[in-house]
Amino acid sequence: MAVFIVETHYDPAHSEERMAARPAHLVNLDRMLERGQLVNAGPLADGSGAVLIYTVPDRAALDHLLEADPYPKTAVQVTSVREWTPNYHFHP
Repeated sequence: MAVFIVETHYDPAHSEERMAARPAHLVNLDRMLERGQLVNAGPLADGSGAVLIYTVPDRAALDHLLEADPYPKTAVQVTSVREWTPNYHFHP
C-alpha cells in the first residue's frame, strides 16, 4: 500500500458551491475512512483548503478517489499530491 498526502485549495469565488456539496463530501470521506482508504483529513486553520492522507494500492487508485469526490472542481482544486513514507504505522 502507498500513502499519499493531498493538499487542496478552496476557491473563495465558489464557496457557495463548495458548501452546498459539503454534506455529500463528508459522507464520501466517512465511507473512505470505513474502507481504510482515508487515514485522516481536515481543513487548514486559515480556511484556505485542506489536507487529506490516503492509503491506497497506487496513484491510479488515489486518482480514482479524487475524481469521485462530490466537491465541484471549480470550488476545490488539488494543489499537491505527494507519496509519503511514514515512520509510524497508522491505527484506524
